[in-house]
Amino acid sequence: MDERFRGLGVALVTPFRTNGGVDYAGLEKLLEHQITGGVDYVVSMGTTGESVTLTKDEKKQLLATTIELVRNRVPVVLGVGGNNTAEVIETLGSFEMDGVDAILSVSPYYNKPTQEGIYQHYKAIAQVSLRPIILYNVPGRTGSNMTADTTLRLARDFKNIIAIKEASANLDQMGRILKHRPKDFMLISGDDALTLPIIAMGGEGVISVVGNALPNEFGALVHAALKGDLTTARKEHLRLLEVIDLLFAEGNPGGIKYVLKVLGICDDTMRLPLVNISEGTAKKLYQALADAEVVKL
Repeated sequence: MDERFRGLGVALVTPFRTNGGVDYAGLEKLLEHQITGGVDYVVSMGTTGESVTLTKDEKKQLLATTIELVRNRVPVVLGVGGNNTAEVIETLGSFEMDGVDAILSVSPYYNKPTQEGIYQHYKAIAQVSLRPIILYNVPGRTGSNMTADTTLRLARDFKNIIAIKEASANLDQMGRILKHRPKDFMLISGDDALTLPIIAMGGEGVISVVGNALPNEFGALVHAALKGDLTTARKEHLRLLEVIDLLFAEGNPGGIKYVLKVLGICDDTMRLPLVNISEGTAKKLYQALADAEVVKL
């Protein structure tokens, strides 16, 4: 089992300036917040990073800058996925991979491939990838679910497929993966709100959204749960639950960018078609942060 990806991983937002460009000063502040907050690894250009709105040149610069700013203090995972297998492979080959520790690749979206199509997609990627691969199942975004059988088949057939980020919210499906997985294959939560039950079932941690803003607080939950300290983990889970729910009330990453702005880490600028959260949701979220003793009213 690759212990580098056990614990709290954070799917980084991409900070933007008000003129729409990438805010590298904000990125530096965000990364320092992560590392001093005790995260175990970071994920660049996942869904939370608004990767689909970035140009090819922006992606290369963003990755290079992230690696430079991290300075080998935590592992870096690169998000590379899509619904055109050949293009995903081409994109993988276009990145400078020094400093990249693993790839996070989402299951093909929109096309709605069969399970065999999903398997063949990941097989093609696994055969060319120079880094370990973390599968990513998120049916709410892709329009199709990768079944436990497909996940297990991939885990058994390809040694460089080391984990899955599971965001199906299907605990029965996750239980089947945990029961029948190869001993070195990891199941990682893709839902902040389900992190505690998933770790209690045998999962290895989370790739988190709330961790962008609250790495220390959410890390306390994750690390306590992994140590079997469920009393502490339950306390943190319940303390942060309303915050987590409201983060996603109007989609991701609008909620977490609002919190990052409140904390003075980076601006909450989004790229269309995403927009900022409404004033009503912002007020509720600020109240939830105050109730969780993160900010003061």
